[in-house]
Amino acid sequence: MGGNSPCASCKLLRRRCAKGCIFAPYFPSDDPHKFSIVHKVFGASNVSKMLQELPVQQRADAVSSLVYEANARVRDPVYGCVGAISFLQNQVSELQMQLAVAQAEILCIQMQHQVQDPMLQQLPNPTPTTAHGGATASHLLDDQLHYDKPFLLHNHHQFINSTTNVIHDQYSVKRETIFGDMVS
Repeated sequence: MGGNSPCASCKLLRRRCAKGCIFAPYFPSDDPHKFSIVHKVFGASNVSKMLQELPVQQRADAVSSLVYEANARVRDPVYGCVGAISFLQNQVSELQMQLAVAQAEILCIQMQHQVQDPMLQQLPNPTPTTAHGGATASHLLDDQLHYDKPFLLHNHHQFINSTTNVIHDQYSVKRETIFGDMVS
């Protein structure tokens, strides 16, 4: 950088910042924490060697990666960013499992509704007519359903219970124990 304001690395290392300082473009004097954490984890000479071996156009990305890894190493000295990646992968797996459970619950609810629908489909479809003294067919059907409601409810629950048992028996999981017995 030259003269007046040394870069963050030269300031931390207490040396004069030369005109061609390799750290100056990547560690400005207004952000001293950035270099101090990289220096603490990797060391100034190692960072200098890494930057000198890279083409100029890749150095900014390398410094960004070094800062990220250094911050991760401060938080988790053993695993660094691999620990963060592993944590996030576990979190994704747990969320995928929760999603699969939710989708299975939705499927079960949909199957229950499909089992209940055949009973509802057997009811006659009302069509409006005024043949019975101004009363529509839907009113007459409502009156008829009102009187037959206990019968319909009883048969509906009986139908649902018998169908649910059939579905449960049909889809019950069979697995073999280590002794060769079948367990449901």
